[in-house]
Amino acid sequence: MLSFSHLSISFLLFLFLFLSSPIHVLSHTKHLRPGPDPNPNPNPDPFPANATRAQLIEERFTRWVRFIGGLRHSAFQGGLNKPFPSRTVTVDKNPKFGDFTSIQSAVDSLPLINLARVVVRVNAGVYTEKVSISAMRAFITIEGAGADKTVVQWGDTAETLGQKGQPIGTFNSATFAVNSPFFIAKNITFKNTSPVPAPGAAGKQAVALRISGDTAAFVGCRFLGAQDTLYDHVGRHFYKDCYIEGSVDFIFGNALSLYEGCHVHAIARDYGALTAQNRMSLLEDTGFSFVNCRVTGSGALYLGRAWGTFSRVIFAYTYMDNIIVPRGWHNWGDPYREMYVPLRSIFKMNCRKCILQLRSFADTKW
Repeated sequence: MLSFSHLSISFLLFLFLFLSSPIHVLSHTKHLRPGPDPNPNPNPDPFPANATRAQLIEERFTRWVRFIGGLRHSAFQGGLNKPFPSRTVTVDKNPKFGDFTSIQSAVDSLPLINLARVVVRVNAGVYTEKVSISAMRAFITIEGAGADKTVVQWGDTAETLGQKGQPIGTFNSATFAVNSPFFIAKNITFKNTSPVPAPGAAGKQAVALRISGDTAAFVGCRFLGAQDTLYDHVGRHFYKDCYIEGSVDFIFGNALSLYEGCHVHAIARDYGALTAQNRMSLLEDTGFSFVNCRVTGSGALYLGRAWGTFSRVIFAYTYMDNIIVPRGWHNWGDPYREMYVPLRSIFKMNCRKCILQLRSFADTKW
């Protein structure tokens, strides 16, 4: 479920455009029907002078809907909307070859309310910094020179102390945090450098990327970490040809996400879990779907743990190494979740080992 801040972004954009356009009525009139404008506009609005304010607001809203509907953003092409043209900025560790030397400084240079696609090209290099994109800075594309060439990294964990001397928690441990909608990332690595924790260790959650904005896409990206690598928090997200590495719950959250053609690699020492989906209600349209993916790695791995009462995860046409425990799924210590959690595995495999593994999953009652 999207937070209030994300649901209100469209309304705030409308309010911004509405207030920035003059309405030809007296602002302090006490009547529903304003009198004639003392300074008539040579190009009056299509509505008559005696239109009610409600009619004028409705007309402005209709105009705004047509305007927003006409915005046709593209990740790597010029925007077609003339009022807010797209642009490109370059990040390079050498100031001679870029507009900025850090990703965060490039993001901070954008308007607080961003309405057009901005492509931030990040040249090859390792950028050791913590990046955060605010909720109103929409339509940002981060494009690296290649997932093996452009890396953004940091090493916070949930137990890292913040400015007030308190642990920052899992949410704020992310190396790269996205709170805005319409975000795109391509050919870049997001990494949390915190080491693999011992099984059962507390406070070692270390997020490489957190995505809390709606309608986001990741193409050819890598997400490297250990516990809680990819915080797929809320919103609708698409991952294509990505590599995701971790040990415990390393894809977790309550988003509605499709992972297509992705490689998921476990680095668990003893045991671990691939997903932890947090759907808490039957009314929530959320869940993780893995299609034509690969699962490889080490340790004894659960496909997922039921973080939410109604967690929903699907694996379809996915190859898996012989590292998945026969039970397949973990109920998070709550047997009642076995009654509600629709965790399913749909396989299309050719090897005998995989067929035997599929039979073992079929023997599990849930």
